[in-house]
Amino acid sequence: MAEPTSNKAFPVSWDQFHRDARALAWRLADKGPFEAMVCITRGGLVPAAIICRELGLRLIDTVCVASYHDYKNQSELKVLKDVAPNIKAIGDGKGKGVLVVDDLTDTGKTARVVREMLPNAHFATVYAKPAGVPTVDTFVTEVSQDTWIYFPWDMALTYVEPIAKGHKG
Repeated sequence: MAEPTSNKAFPVSWDQFHRDARALAWRLADKGPFEAMVCITRGGLVPAAIICRELGLRLIDTVCVASYHDYKNQSELKVLKDVAPNIKAIGDGKGKGVLVVDDLTDTGKTARVVREMLPNAHFATVYAKPAGVPTVDTFVTEVSQDTWIYFPWDMALTYVEPIAKGHKG
């Protein structure tokens, strides 16, 4: 996992993420109808599973966008897998009736790339940072731009020394 550039940590447990993804589903319930969902990999896979269950969506696709960077200098984005033609053809052929889901919008760069593919789709993320907020239609929680979100799939339980062991009193 990359090192955060800030000491503002926002750790998210599996339980919390599940609650937040369901809260996003509640917010999306009256925004449709949605005929299909496109999740932005990889972070969008987990909320997509929860949201498609809650909204009864069965037509699900992925769009795979990668950024090769050192977590300080982000490079250009590369589309590794485009949205399937049958999904692009839904509604007006520009995304109307398609729900696009991701875990987080940070700078909004990924969302802008996908928005070019599906300009009329409804974009939703569980978490949003201020620079990314304009790129999404619906989100649950906003965090500051310099907050580092620790997602549950990026963490593992580890042993922590007792507090008393570090104190010589």
